[in-house]
Amino acid sequence: MKDKRVGLWLDRNKAVIVSIANNIEAKRIITSDMEHYVLYSTVVPGDGSPENIRDRRFWNHLGEYYDKIIEHIRDAAEIQIFGPEGAKYELQKHLENAGLAGLIVSMEDAEKLTDLQIATKVQKRFPTRSRFDLSGMSATPLAGGERHFPADR
Repeated sequence: MKDKRVGLWLDRNKAVIVSIANNIEAKRIITSDMEHYVLYSTVVPGDGSPENIRDRRFWNHLGEYYDKIIEHIRDAAEIQIFGPEGAKYELQKHLENAGLAGLIVSMEDAEKLTDLQIATKVQKRFPTRSRFDLSGMSATPLAGGERHFPADR
């Protein structure tokens, strides 16, 4: 059973992925290097003019960026997506094409955030139990009346 939960903030230039599995948090940053590309039209490009060729290159490069993101979140049980602009909806389309759209639990608008703000937002959505929280754990009696709590729970 998958227990990995992922929250990610993204725009067309950068994605910050915060994943939580077994109460351990990990962060990964993926960049798109999109500053090298200029989109000339507002529609998906066709054949023909140099602008259309550049637009096609732009959309192909953006698709590769979204595919990289999906590689890192494919094994999630739940996905939270937030960010500015339409990038989150473009990623949603790619997740639909990959058969992973059902894992999305929320899509939210969020402007530029620091990595700490992103992690905090994900932690609020997917709270983890503190490693100091011993409630619900069974204690194993030891000699002398002491109790031992398993560390890996």
